[in-house]
Amino acid sequence: MFLDSKFVFFGTPEFAAVILQKLIGCGFIPTAVVCNPDRPVGRKKIIMPPPVKQIVKNGKLENKIEILQPENPSSLVSHFLSLKPDFFIVAAYAQILPQKLIDVPRLGVIGAHPSLLPKYRGASPIQSAILSGDEETGVTLYLLDDKMDHGPILARRELKNHESRIMNYESLMRMLAKTGGELLVETLPKFLNKEIAPQTQNESKATYTKKFERKDAFVEPEDLLKAEAGTAPEKAIEIERKIRAFNPEPGAWTILKGKQVKLLESELVAGKLKLKQIQIEGEKPKMFHGEF
Repeated sequence: MFLDSKFVFFGTPEFAAVILQKLIGCGFIPTAVVCNPDRPVGRKKIIMPPPVKQIVKNGKLENKIEILQPENPSSLVSHFLSLKPDFFIVAAYAQILPQKLIDVPRLGVIGAHPSLLPKYRGASPIQSAILSGDEETGVTLYLLDDKMDHGPILARRELKNHESRIMNYESLMRMLAKTGGELLVETLPKFLNKEIAPQTQNESKATYTKKFERKDAFVEPEDLLKAEAGTAPEKAIEIERKIRAFNPEPGAWTILKGKQVKLLESELVAGKLKLKQIQIEGEKPKMFHGEF
């Protein structure tokens, strides 16, 4: 059944790329991938392809997988109407699919979301889980509708005792992406064979996240000093979570001796915050040994 199916993969960053790599590795080859346009990256603003595009290029699969990078996904409606895909998969595409695009595939659109929906709907579920100190998170596959992360659930996989309390954003993101890819590989054949009864989400348990900005990652210098001295253990916990949640973007930071300082790595020791790596404005990252 699956070999006869035609699908399109929507995704842009590393989370999506890990999932796509898993699908391709298991023989689930999309007809096309849709990702954001190439963008300038880093201080030198070098134009780079997004990770999802790199997966196709590095695998030399351009002859099998069409790469589409529209500024506005609405422009793809007529193209996909002629393509007649059976379903879409969306994983961290970073753009909202218009309803007229959602209506194109005959079986619907499957979303892969890195939280246990309906908890943490929205743009930043992984950061939110770290900031909240959650000991449990996971991945949800659901059918997209016209509301944010709202549609009926196809499958969920919980990650318990996964050390999220000591993992930073990147490590937890990769773990969730790997889990999402595995869950898709297991779920898609059942979905295509109509062996899954989608379950409506419990709206009473829905929570929402926001897109974090640089100001959200700021650490008050006074709070940092108290956390390091052990006089404010609650602040030590809060700051340590911020450092893990916002590394690498937007990056936890503070102002010390008139300079901006990025807080890259830390740990909690006996109720105190211990900085391990920092980056002073204009300098390279370095290990922290107790003095700025």
